[in-house]
Amino acid sequence: MIKGIIFDLDGTLIDSMGIWTTIDRAFLKENGVEDPPCDVSDKVRKMSVEESSEYFIKEFGLSCTVEYVIRRIEELVRVQYEEKIELKQGVTELLDYLDEKGIPYGVATATYKKLAEAVLERHGIRSRFRFILTDSEYPAGKTSPDIFLGGAEKLKLNPEEILVAEDSLHCIETAVKAGFYTVGVSDEISANDRESIEKTADAYVERIDEIIRLIG
Repeated sequence: MIKGIIFDLDGTLIDSMGIWTTIDRAFLKENGVEDPPCDVSDKVRKMSVEESSEYFIKEFGLSCTVEYVIRRIEELVRVQYEEKIELKQGVTELLDYLDEKGIPYGVATATYKKLAEAVLERHGIRSRFRFILTDSEYPAGKTSPDIFLGGAEKLKLNPEEILVAEDSLHCIETAVKAGFYTVGVSDEISANDRESIEKTADAYVERIDEIIRLIG
C-alpha cells in the first residue's frame, strides 16, 4: 500500500527538460565554445550541479571556477523557472487526489533549490509539498539512494511504502535498488530510454495523474 510519494521535478512535475539543452549550449557559447555538441546536456544529465560544472570546465578548457559555472547557469535559467515553465498535464489533479486521501508527498530534484521553489510557488502549489530535497543536501545526486532515503525519513515511512515518480532511467534504477515502488513518467527528452524505463520501473504512465489509478 502506497502511503507517500517522492516526486522528481524536471520532466515529471514540470515541462522543463528541453530548456536545459538550450541553457547548457548558451553558457558554453558565451564562454568561447563556438559550436557546443548538441548532446552535451545528455552527457551531464546524470551528474549533480557541481559535477556538471566540473565537466564543462575540464571538457571545454574553460578558465572559470566551478562556483562561477554554477552561479551563471542558475542566472541563465532563472527567468524560465520564475516566469515561463508550465506544470505537466495532470499534476494538479493528482495533488488534489493525494490531499483528499491524506497521502503526503515531497520533491527530490537535481535542480537548484531556489529555482524549484520559484516554479512551484508561481503555480501556487509549493505549500502542498512536505519538502524539497536537492543536490545541496545530497551532493551525490540520484546516482546514490541517499536523497530518496532522506525523503523517506521526511515522510516517516519505509521505502516499500513510498512511490517514487521519475522520468529518468538512472534515477529509477537507483530508487529500485533502494527498495522503493517506482513509476516511470513519460517525457519527450527521455523517450529514447522508454523501453528500458518500462522494464525497470514497477509501472509506467503517459500522464502523471494516471498514478491515481495505481494507488486507487
